[in-house]
Amino acid sequence: MGLRKQPFVVGEYYHLYNRGVEKRKIFLDKQDYLHFLYLMYVGNTEKNIKTRDLNEHFDREETVVDIGAYCLMPNHFHILVKEKVDNGISLFMRKILTAYSMYFNLKYKRTGRLYENTFKSSHIGNDRYLKYIFAYIHLNPAKLIEKNWKEKPSKKIQDIIKFIETYEYSSFYEYTSSLSAKKARNILNADVFPRYFNTIDDYKDELFDWLTYYTG
Repeated sequence: MGLRKQPFVVGEYYHLYNRGVEKRKIFLDKQDYLHFLYLMYVGNTEKNIKTRDLNEHFDREETVVDIGAYCLMPNHFHILVKEKVDNGISLFMRKILTAYSMYFNLKYKRTGRLYENTFKSSHIGNDRYLKYIFAYIHLNPAKLIEKNWKEKPSKKIQDIIKFIETYEYSSFYEYTSSLSAKKARNILNADVFPRYFNTIDDYKDELFDWLTYYTG
């Protein structure tokens, strides 16, 4: 990955995102999505990861970033993070993107670059923007129901809402669940992010206010 003009700063929040080269799909089946989520967990460490070490007893020790939200879409992804240690974001992204590219190319018998470019990032410098990014990331699956839902009113508003609530490859699925063993992935560290909502219903209301604002 190339050097960045503005380095990441410990304690600051960032929106990270990237997509497949030529907008190609980078997740082709459920196993692909789950593998990337798995890498988000095991790759969040300063330790060098070896395949033989990855089992139920694997201890990643201290994490290098705090993750507050994420969403995986067929040809791109979004991750909201807080840098914990110097170079933590770069280390985390290098690990998961390299490992996933190797997995994908091996599985689908392809070679070459998988992603469009070096992952992109946006610094989140104020509370209002941070709150918006939570909603923006979690609203992404709406595009799978109504591609242009922001540009024109949709008659499928209830379908969109239900789809977002049940979309498995988004942290919204975790935030609004009871975090049972089946649903909890241990990827998030939401406690270090501002608590904008006191209850799950508050969060749903806020998110869907954004949705109805665009489509209403």
